[in-house]
Amino acid sequence: KEVVQIRLNGVKLERVRRFGDVWLGCKLWRMAELDDFFERNLARGGEDIPWWTMAELLTVARLCEPSSELHIAEDWLRKTALADILGVDEEKINEDRLYRGLDKLLPLKTALEAHLKAKWEGLFGIQYDLLLYDVTSTYFEGQAKGNPQAQRGHSRDHRPDCKQVCIGLVVTREGMPLGYEVFPGNLNDSKTVKTVVEGIEARYGKADRVWGMDRGMVSEDNLAWLREGGRRYVVGQPKSELKKHGALLEDAEGWTKVREGVIVRYAEMASDTGGDLLVLCRSDDRREKEAAMEALFVKRIEGALGRLQRRCQRATKPLSSEQVQRQIGRILEKNQRAGQLFEIRCEAAPERPSGIRVEWRRDEEKQLQRAHSHGCYALRTNVREWTEAEVWKTYIQLTQVENAFRAHKSE
Repeated sequence: KEVVQIRLNGVKLERVRRFGDVWLGCKLWRMAELDDFFERNLARGGEDIPWWTMAELLTVARLCEPSSELHIAEDWLRKTALADILGVDEEKINEDRLYRGLDKLLPLKTALEAHLKAKWEGLFGIQYDLLLYDVTSTYFEGQAKGNPQAQRGHSRDHRPDCKQVCIGLVVTREGMPLGYEVFPGNLNDSKTVKTVVEGIEARYGKADRVWGMDRGMVSEDNLAWLREGGRRYVVGQPKSELKKHGALLEDAEGWTKVREGVIVRYAEMASDTGGDLLVLCRSDDRREKEAAMEALFVKRIEGALGRLQRRCQRATKPLSSEQVQRQIGRILEKNQRAGQLFEIRCEAAPERPSGIRVEWRRDEEKQLQRAHSHGCYALRTNVREWTEAEVWKTYIQLTQVENAFRAHKSE
């Protein structure tokens, strides 16, 4: 064998690029026959790069490294072999061309969802007997004057200072996205349900399916509308529903174990609920978490009230009663989870220089009652042939929607 000597200090790598992930993305693109779909639906004009090629580039980028169009154009693309695989000049891929590519794709939304549904059915045997629906929000930097749907509302991103839109996503029990809708940022979640359900039924038929939704979607009007249309559902219930069933929560009998640390039981509902069933659930992990959070808020309230009390005792000049009451209000507002456990009095005290006395006590009885509901939540369904364990397992699959949201919104 011939031996070749190499001077290592004279060897260097130049422009190393990623290949495997983008090659796989292009392979999946063709397996889903998206190349044929876009070539049929996107007309070729005088552009240097066909719009169906831009669609493939955008999709593979979202698969491999979700990021902004600016990052794709100025950084990510040049670190991959995708431009070579697609046969395009990467110098012609800029932010403006990527955004215009998105504009070309938007009118194909309905046709694309129908195409993907057909491919998923063939490739994965997807079943649509259960559809899960949830809503998230995404915010904009700037005033977004050109987008009438951009409004200020409840921000799940903790950015109430920014305008936002709400995104409703429907996925199958396997977590495959089936459809989405964009709503104004100030629209209540419950007001999106009819639009989404009717949209799915218009595209895929009104099959005998079950809808799974979180408690934010629930209103009596929505549930009545679902029942009137012969639709079935499993939905979360507000925490206040637990107050009606305190005796059952305290009763140790009649529970069914569905997995380690989780038990469930049926409860009777009022006759005006259309014959729905209520399932009470208790989770050990959730109970520990809620108890720890409540203890933290109780400690914060007691510490803040103690400091306020000492301030009123030591003050050498009169304090404003309104000012002290506003401070108490701020303390309770910051620690809402435990605010109801306290009885607080702000009284006039002529014998003190401050003129104010603050006294408080913790309601031990109410705290004990709250402890019985720690880790508990309620589900409601009109599917009468399921066991309480099946109802619980169906509702828990809403985490598939949350996982899809996290994948969409992560950096």
